[in-house]
Amino acid sequence: MKVSDCTALVTGGASGLGEACVRDIVAGGGRAVILDLQGERAEALVRDLGERVVFAETDVTSEKSVQGAVEKAVSAFGGFNAVINCAGVGDPGKVLSKKGPLPLVQFVRVVQINLVGTFNVIRLAVARMANNAPGEDGERGVVINTASAAAFDGQIGQPAYAASKAGVVGMTLPLARECADYGIRVVTIAPGLFDTPMLALLPEAAREALGKSVPFPNRLGNPREFSALCLHILTNRMLNGEVIRLDGALRMAAR
Repeated sequence: MKVSDCTALVTGGASGLGEACVRDIVAGGGRAVILDLQGERAEALVRDLGERVVFAETDVTSEKSVQGAVEKAVSAFGGFNAVINCAGVGDPGKVLSKKGPLPLVQFVRVVQINLVGTFNVIRLAVARMANNAPGEDGERGVVINTASAAAFDGQIGQPAYAASKAGVVGMTLPLARECADYGIRVVTIAPGLFDTPMLALLPEAAREALGKSVPFPNRLGNPREFSALCLHILTNRMLNGEVIRLDGALRMAAR
């Protein structure tokens, strides 16, 4: 599809990687629906970008909440033909620390948001996009998920995060194979270290050290580099069932 013909649901669209996607889709002539819990940030983005963006306050782990966002997209724009899943959390925690075993509720929370939440959005979005009129090659929609380099080389303290992102990687191919019957492509991006609000909480010295761990370019990734890949995926129909590392050749150390 052309970016100008794209109407995308973007989870986590109020900040970081998701915000970059929203901005670039609108800049390319498309439309976006922000699915997020950060109301103030999302509303500010809507005011900034205008009528081609709407906000739907959404908890990705809730069927009712996501279904409401789908209905809002249909009401605002008549439907949608893309989903970009960027919502996620990265709560660290060792399996055993000085405080004892990792609380199970903490592990479950990360998996529930990052993996179950991603699947929840996919299943409800696909149910809607399967009814779209087919375009060239019979295409009806595109799903882009966000995993992480941690899915392949997670660090100490990341068992929940790495497991949740490995789950996103693992479901990419079976989803792509099934959704091929509906003309819907499924692709996952596994970013490395990107300059997002999550990393912005770290001291500048720590941020610089992380950037220097990337072989080339020797810096943190820019969210617009992530969104540029998303836009290419939207327009290149041969990209399907694939997981693309976007990490500057980074392979994370054990800690």
